[in-house]
Amino acid sequence: MFTGIVEELGSVRRADPAAGGGRTLVVACRSVLEGTRLGDSIMVNGACLTVTRLERDGFACDVSAESCRVTTLGQLAAGSPVNLERAMALGGRLGGHLVSGHVDGVGTVRAMRTAGKATEIWFDAPSEVLALTVEKGSICIEGVSLTVNALDATGFCVMIIPHTGSHTTLLSLAPGGRVNLEADLIGKYVQRLLGGYPGGKAAGLQESDLYKL
Repeated sequence: MFTGIVEELGSVRRADPAAGGGRTLVVACRSVLEGTRLGDSIMVNGACLTVTRLERDGFACDVSAESCRVTTLGQLAAGSPVNLERAMALGGRLGGHLVSGHVDGVGTVRAMRTAGKATEIWFDAPSEVLALTVEKGSICIEGVSLTVNALDATGFCVMIIPHTGSHTTLLSLAPGGRVNLEADLIGKYVQRLLGGYPGGKAAGLQESDLYKL
């Protein structure tokens, strides 16, 4: 479990092809190595990955063919910047929102514009992600916890303040760029309980029953 508060902006040192269509990423970093052991989880651009090798100034992780298919990790190349966060520690501050590191879909940058000191970015999102997105709610974009400012029929917008822009990859995006999206975890459970989860049923649960939960 993560918070969506990026701890470090790392960079891909190598992106090597692996058997079966996957790949092995070697990420250069320093801060997130503190306390990290083999087998620990680190979120890379919104995707939870397992540390398979530790180096003095980085770590390696394996990305399956399926993960390459359903996220943007397959696009990463040597030199690509990446947002990094270690798994949260119980008892620590939850500065963002509950993030699982399991990408729900890939969105596309529609437009970007300067809004005072901030940058407004509109994203087009898959319908299954948009169905779980609410105005002033939370969404995770490339591993960054953000507040949804507005919604329309095909997407949503967020505001990137200067601090977030300088400590993440978000301002390096451009129209047409693809991003990993994770919808709010609590929204997924509410949808499931109401019978709206794709392929699921609410097992006879009525809306009035929610008051009993």
